[in-house]
Amino acid sequence: MSSKPPLAHAPLAEKLRPRTLGEVIGQQHLLGEGMPLRIAFESGQPHSCILWGPPGTGKTTIARLMADAFDAQFITISAVLGGVKDIREAVEQAQLAQATGRRTIVFVDEVHRFNKSQQDAFLPHVESGLFTFIGATTENPSFEVNSALLSRAAVYVLQPLSEDDLRQIVARAQAIDAVPAIEAEALDRLIAYADGDARRLLNTLETLAVAATKERRAQIDDAWLLKVLGERMRRYDKGGEQFYDTISALHKSVRGSDPDAALYWLVRMLDGGADPRYMARRMIRMAVEDIGLADPRALRMALDATEVYERLGTPEGELALAECVIYLAVAPKSNAVYNAYNEARTLVRKEGTRPVPMHLRNAPTRLMKDLGYGKGYRYAHDEADAFAAGETYFPEGMSPPDFYRPVERGLEIRIADKLRQLRELNNQKD
Repeated sequence: MSSKPPLAHAPLAEKLRPRTLGEVIGQQHLLGEGMPLRIAFESGQPHSCILWGPPGTGKTTIARLMADAFDAQFITISAVLGGVKDIREAVEQAQLAQATGRRTIVFVDEVHRFNKSQQDAFLPHVESGLFTFIGATTENPSFEVNSALLSRAAVYVLQPLSEDDLRQIVARAQAIDAVPAIEAEALDRLIAYADGDARRLLNTLETLAVAATKERRAQIDDAWLLKVLGERMRRYDKGGEQFYDTISALHKSVRGSDPDAALYWLVRMLDGGADPRYMARRMIRMAVEDIGLADPRALRMALDATEVYERLGTPEGELALAECVIYLAVAPKSNAVYNAYNEARTLVRKEGTRPVPMHLRNAPTRLMKDLGYGKGYRYAHDEADAFAAGETYFPEGMSPPDFYRPVERGLEIRIADKLRQLRELNNQKD
C-alpha cells in the first residue's frame, strides 16, 4: 500500500516524498536488501524504534512508509508543540482503531524535547501493544531518551545524504518540471549548501523555481543563484571561494599545524551558515587521516567535541568545536595509518581471496580439529614477552607486506621502536 498522491499545490518536499520503499533515496545501510529496516518492513510485524539522524535524512518519510506497509493508523505528535494532552488523544485514537482490528503507529517528532514524565507516558501503551512507537531525534538518544523507553525501542542511525543522493533528488524535481535546468557550477553550490539535508535542498529548489517562473528564466546559473538567494548563499563564497574550497583551507591548516588559521577557517564556515555537525564530522576525519596514532587522543577529542555540540547546540557547543580544531592543529601529525589502509585495500583488491592458513583457522568441532584446523598455532600469551617470534599470520606463499610505517613523531616514535624490537626477534628466530 502506498500514500495518497500529493495535491498540485503541495510544497515540493511533499510532492517528492517517497510513496514506496523503493523510492527512498539514501539510507541503504538500513533499507537495502537484507538490511535491518528492510527486514522490519518485510516481516509484517512493526516494532517500536528510534530514528536518529540529522535533519532532512528521511525520518518522517520512513515512519510514514512503515504505517503504509502495515496499513496502520498514523498519528503524529510534535514534541516541540505537543504535550501530555496530545499523548492522551493519541491513546484514545489508538484504542478506537484497536477496537476495529487496526494497528496504530504513533510518531513523535523531536522526541528528545519531551521531558521524562512525558516520555514515560508512552511506556504502558508500548508494553501493552496498543500502538507502535516511533521517535525521531537529531540528538543522541543515549542522553535524551529515557532508558526505559530506549530499552523498548530499536535505534536506527540515519546518515546525511551523499552528493549523489542529493543529485538524484534534483533530477526527480526536474523530471516533474518542478525546477528548471541548473548549470553545473550552480548545482555544485546547491549540493554543498544542502550538506546532506534533503529538506534544505528541496526548500531552496522551490525558492529558485518560484523566482525563475516570475522572471521566465529557463536555466539557473551561478550568478543568478547568488542574486536570488542573497546573503545566505553568498556567505559560503566570500572572496570568491567555493564552499568546498573553504573546508579544504580548514583541513590544510590543521594538517599544516597552524591553530590560528584553523580557527579562522572554522569560524568562517560557521559564520557562513555551515552546519556545525558537518564541521564536527570533518574534524573526526582529520583526526584519523592526518594525526592517527601519532596522538590517538585526537580522535577521542573530535568525538567528544561532536557529543558536546549535540548536547549543547548553538552557540555554546561551537566552543567545543573551536577547542577541538586547535588541538588537532597542534597535535603531532601522521598519515601512516591512512597510507597503510589504502595500500592494504589496493593489495586485497589485486590479490583476490587467499585461503586462511590452517594454523590460524578456528576449530570449534572435533571434525575440524581432525582436519588440521588450528594445528600448530602458537598462543602468543604463552610465549616470552607475549610474542610468538617467527610466527606468520599472512596467507601461505604471500610475502609479508610493509603497510604500516610509523613516522618519527608523537606516540608513533614509541610504536616504531616496538616494531623494530619485534622484527629483531623474528629475525633471530629465523
